[in-house]
Amino acid sequence: MADNAQTIIDLNQRLLNSIVQADWNAYAELCDATLTCFEPEARGHLVEGMPFHRFYFDLGASKGPVHVTMASPHVRMLGDSAALICYVRLVQKLDGNNSPVTAHVEETRVWQKINGQWKHVHFHRVPLA
Repeated sequence: MADNAQTIIDLNQRLLNSIVQADWNAYAELCDATLTCFEPEARGHLVEGMPFHRFYFDLGASKGPVHVTMASPHVRMLGDSAALICYVRLVQKLDGNNSPVTAHVEETRVWQKINGQWKHVHFHRVPLA
């Protein structure tokens, strides 16, 4: 099970990197087409599918350097074909004055093994106050 947990952490880091790099192809490869989520941009609504997310990727990557870290990731394997990962996502970047800032959000993501491949199938993201 420990190998599976590390696999989920590694896949999730790839997913987060694809988000900050606005790499739609990598994101789409890691996600199931029926991805669901609750996130602040959805204003409390359950979002289903990929088109909602594509909009943000089409805006392009942030200007300047960006680094994303999962703080204290915790993986719970839900059998051989499902996993839950919880962590605080830290995003380091430069603000409008070129000063370093760190944004942070709580995230829970669900991964499912579909046809032998791990796919990201659901997430819930909450900004920290």
